[in-house]
Order: sequence, then structure tokens, then C-alpha cells
Amino acid sequence: MKTLRLQLRFLLPLFIAIAGAAYLGSDLLDRLTMRWFTRDLNVRGAAIASALTDTVGDALSERRPARLQALFERATKDERLVAMAVCGQDRNPLRRSPGFPAELSCREVEEIARREDPRTIVAGGPVHLGLHEITLENGQRVSVALMHDVSFADVRTQTTRRYLLAFMAALGLLVALITMVVAQLSWRGWMKGARSLLRGEGLLLPPGDGNTAPELEPLAQDLRERLRDLEDEFRRAQGMETSWSPERLRHLLQTQLRGDQVIVVSNREPYIHDRTPTGITVRRPASGLVTAVEPVMRACSGTWIAHGGGTADRENVDAQDRVAVPPGHPDYQLRRIWLTEEEERGYYYGFANEGLWPLCHVAHVRPVFRESDWLQYQAVNQRFADAVVQEARGEDPVVLVQDYHFALLPAMIRARLPRATILTFWHIPWPNPESFSICPWRREILQGMLGSTILGFHTRFHCKNFMETVDRLLEARIEPEHATITYGGAESLIESYPISIEWPTPQTVASWAPVPQCREAVLQRLQLPPQTRLGVGVDRFDYTKGILERFHAVERLLEKYPEWRGRFVFVQVAAPTRSDLEEYQSFQDRIQRVTQRINRRFGQPGYEPVMLLATHHEHEAVNELFRASDFCAVTSLHDGMNLVCKEFVAARDDERGVLILSRFAGAARELREALIVNPYHVEETADAMHRALLMPEPEQRERMASLRTTVQEHNVYRWAGLMLADAGRLRLRDRIQARVQRHGEA
Repeated sequence: MKTLRLQLRFLLPLFIAIAGAAYLGSDLLDRLTMRWFTRDLNVRGAAIASALTDTVGDALSERRPARLQALFERATKDERLVAMAVCGQDRNPLRRSPGFPAELSCREVEEIARREDPRTIVAGGPVHLGLHEITLENGQRVSVALMHDVSFADVRTQTTRRYLLAFMAALGLLVALITMVVAQLSWRGWMKGARSLLRGEGLLLPPGDGNTAPELEPLAQDLRERLRDLEDEFRRAQGMETSWSPERLRHLLQTQLRGDQVIVVSNREPYIHDRTPTGITVRRPASGLVTAVEPVMRACSGTWIAHGGGTADRENVDAQDRVAVPPGHPDYQLRRIWLTEEEERGYYYGFANEGLWPLCHVAHVRPVFRESDWLQYQAVNQRFADAVVQEARGEDPVVLVQDYHFALLPAMIRARLPRATILTFWHIPWPNPESFSICPWRREILQGMLGSTILGFHTRFHCKNFMETVDRLLEARIEPEHATITYGGAESLIESYPISIEWPTPQTVASWAPVPQCREAVLQRLQLPPQTRLGVGVDRFDYTKGILERFHAVERLLEKYPEWRGRFVFVQVAAPTRSDLEEYQSFQDRIQRVTQRINRRFGQPGYEPVMLLATHHEHEAVNELFRASDFCAVTSLHDGMNLVCKEFVAARDDERGVLILSRFAGAARELREALIVNPYHVEETADAMHRALLMPEPEQRERMASLRTTVQEHNVYRWAGLMLADAGRLRLRDRIQARVQRHGEA
């Protein structure tokens, strides 16, 4: 009833407006109709007068009034022509028909004819008067006065007015009915949309889903924006929390991802079985990815899918190519994928490491892209996608795709498991759009990555580069304020998650040898005098790590500060990697030659300033070396994060030692208390080494304490926790959306 009263309040003014329009319209119609009739009668009168010219002239010249009278009688038989008269030049009537009023003079006819409305009332009826001048054969000019009956025009006008009023009334009724129906439907739709907004349904579903009334869509959009802002605030607030631990990560998995399966996909496996002369040994590879992800898998007890490359890997899996790890204390399953030599050469060594690796690091090595490598890359990505589908226990697992080896994998998984939550983390830098455009298959790579629910990078700078690359190369909706990209109808969150390490537990630290004992053991193993000052670098043998620039800085240190000759040794641990690639072979040979040159130049009997240990070192040996050194140099030319610097900080529980860190490593944005250097500037790096060797203990303690606090708070569990918390939030939203849609369909 309330809605009906509101509608009636609207309809009453509508009826008044229609009635006023009908009245004004009928008056306007009268004027227009009479104007048309007047014009027609004037034209008709002129034609009649012209036709009578000769007859009137003959009758007047012959002075035969009877003939003129007969002409009048014939002419006035027309049902509309009432009377007529002939007037002289002085406007005096010469002859008139019987019906022409005697009291009406030609001058009066002329005055009436000149009016806009030349009508008058004669003998009780309306007539139209016209005066038309004609010229006779003798040159005499006379006028013919014509009187037409226009009562028929009034009849037609009245009829037209009735039809107009009837039409307007019918139109008004139709408009009223349509208005009532539309109002009812709109009101119901508006109320449904309002209730939907209040329940949150219209905010969860994307714009244009039909669940929100069109007139409420601006309000819904505004509310969505506010919710997105609140989500951003929530994520930032989470980022400020510092108490991330294995227990907290497990709690997050049990609450936000309870019952959900977690699958990790990476090229490198966390444990390698190798055959040695003494039997089969298990080792962990020198990989920052393994260092970061392996503790997460121990916490969530999921499945890790990786390439099995160990010489004894096949002998230590079950019929489904699975093995429980870690050995002796299994916490999760490792599923191994076997690649042929051709697949590994094309997918791993070719496209991934000769193409994408130098492309993304913007290093001084040209990327190489071959069609055959690309085909292998596609095929291997598809094999890993098949393995994910095989390992998935349901339709919506949480899949963590790791690194540049699997740029195509997210979209492949999305095609097979549309409800999966796919978290892709890109462990290396992302270049600017101009650099990435070098890749011939740039669009395919971006499309593959945008199959991710969440796409993570180490820094906001890399996120910005990626979003600009997508903006340049794909037709996608990009919302930088919310860090999202919508492509192909699916939304991807682009966020920075600075990766880190597992902070050592008190039990682990208690098992370490004291720092003086570590130093003594390292000096003895390397056969160095007890007072030797040590600098250390720990890297894979890769041209992006700045090893060559680091050695040049050591050489300049010994040139500029000769007091360190014989007293300072730089120990470089360089684990061989990708030795099958020509660029890496050439780089390793060059490092060997530079090492020999520096040692020949500054060495003495029993003393070499640079010690190159080009072998794999276990974590315990590296940790001992960190604890024994005076400084650690991390001089990457371009790096996503670089976890070596964080491992060095974690190893120094004595709060001694100095970290020298490249400004081009992602870690430089977090570890600001390190000595930040430009590795290309040899003088600056050499001076930083000199400063580190002379730094007073109080300054060392102050810097290292701050660095340790940062690394402890921003540990690997925080990295994983923030990603998984975002995944849990998005999964909850998707599930609510699915329930809302099912409710709407019902």
C-alpha cells in the first residue's frame, strides 16, 4: 500500500501535466489549422479571380449586368463560395452577388483580408474574406471580393481536438500503467539489490553479475572500493606482526586453510640422493629457494613436486615416484619428475637459463632464445601440470609454483583445476617492459603467469615492473591502488613478499661451536696464521653474483691499503652450477685466471690473499665460515633477494662481523644497517672492506643487533604466512561467492 500511495502521488502530477499539454496542444492546433485553411483559401481565391478575368472584363465593357449576374450565380453554386463582388479601383462595389451583404463595403473587405485571421461573422456564420486584384484587357484594374464559408474548418478542428484529447488520455493511461509496472519491478529489484548489498552478496560478486540493481551499482562499486581498502589495511597490519614461527604457520593452515592440500612445484628438489663410493648419500642443494621453501613444507606437511636429478634418486622412490622427506624425520612427500637429457637441455639449460635468467637479471650476458628450447619448456611445464593434477586430492588445492622455470604452469593448472588457489612466486628480478620485450614469447609467458591467484615478487619495484609490462603487452584491467590485474575474466593479486630464511632455534644455536672455536677451526683447515683477518663470500658460480667485481675490490684494497697484505685473506665459496653452459664455463675460467693473477701479484710464500673454494659446502660448513669471518661480501649485480646475507646475519649470535651488501640485491631494502655499496664501483667496495676490517666492536654490535632483529622478525614463516593468509582470504571470498551464486540460482 505504501508503494501504491507513492506511485499515486507521482501519477497525479503526471495526469495534470498531460491535461495541460492536451489543452495547450488543442489551442495551438486550432491556430495552425486556421492558418493552413487561410493560406489554402487565399490561393483558391486568387485562382478563381484569375479564371474570371476575361468574363468580368467582357461583362463590364459591354455593360451587360445580366451576364455578370449569371456569372455570379454559376460561381456561387460552389458549396464553399458563399458570395462575391467586383470592386472598382476606388474600392466601390460595381456588382455584387445576391448573397453579398449590402452593408459590407469593398474597403472593409480589404481591411479584413489583410488581417492574420481574415474571418468574420456574416448572417450568423463564419466566413473568410479575400480581395484579389485583376487587370482587364483594356488596362482597367478591378478587384474581386470573395466570401468563403469556413464553418467546415471549425467542424474539422472540433473533431481533431476530440481525437487529440482522446489520444492524450489513452497515452496518459498507458504511461501510468507502464509507470506503475516499472515502479513495482524497480522497487522490488531495488529492494532486492539493497538487501543483497546489506548482506554483502553484491559486494562479493564482480560488477555486472546481475545480483546488484543497476541504479545501485555505483553504490556497490564504492562499497567494493572501501572493502578493498580495508583488505589492504588488513594485509599491511598483518605485515607489521613479527611473531611468525612454525607453530603460527601451522595454526594459520589449520584455521584459514583447514583441510586444504598444499602442493609445491619447483625445478630443484629439496633433497638429492647421490651414489658415492661409500654408498648412497642424501644432500641438500645450494639453493636459496630450497632454503626458503623447505621449512614451510615441514610445517604444512604437503607434497613437493620437483625434478629428480640425483644419481640415486630413482632407487629411493616408490611406485608413484614418491619419497618421504626429510630422511629420518619425514614431514612431507617429495614427488619426483624424470626428464630426459633432451628435455633438460632445452627446458632448463636452454630457455630457462640461457633465455629467462639473463633477460630478467639484465646482466651483461645476452639472452638466447631458440624455438626448440621453447617447445621443450612448454612440454615440461605441461608434464608438471599433469603431475599437480595427479597429486591433487580435490578440486581446489593450494599450489605454490616456484620461480621462472614454470612461467606457463599457472594457466595450465587453472585450465585443469579452475577452483585451485595458485600462488606463483618469482624468485628472480622482473625487468622493465623494454627489456622483457626482447623475449619472442613474451605474451605467452605473461598469460601463463596471470593464471595465478596470487603472483609474488621480492620487492614492490619488481611488482611495478611486472604491472607495467602487462600494461604494455596485454589488454588487461590493471588497478595499481589495489595491486590487481584482471585478465580473461580472472583477477590476480600482484604483491611483494620479501623472502627470508628459517631463523635458528635456541636448540640449533646451542649446538653451534663458539665463535672463537669456529675461527680456530677455519684457520686451521685453510692453513692460515691465527691473526689472519677473514672476508668471506658464499655464492653459486654465477655471473650475476658479482664475484669478479668482488675480486677487483679485494685487489684494489691491497693496492690502496698495503698494510693488509699478508694479514687479510678473502675466502670465496663458489658452488659450481650450470657448468654445461658455455657462458658459465667461460665465467668460471675467467674467475680462476683473476684469482691467480691477484695471488701472484700480492702473494707471498705461504700466503695467498684470495682463496677460491669451487666446491659444494654443506650448511654446517658455511655456517662455521660465517661465524669465523670478519665480514661477508654480497655484491650481486642484480638479485631478487639473496639469502646469503640473511644466513650470515643469523649465524652471528655474537653480534660481531660486518655485512657488505650490494644495493642491487633485494635484501638491501630491508638490511639498511649493512654497508651498502655499488659493486660496479670498485673503489667504493674496496673502501667498504677497509672500513669493515677497522670497524669498532660497539658499532659492529649495534649494526648486527639491528640486522638480526630484522631477519628474525621477517623470517621465512612470515613470508609464507603472508602469502597463505592472502590465499586463505581469497579462498574464503571465492567460497562465499559460490554459495551466493548457488543461492541465487535456487
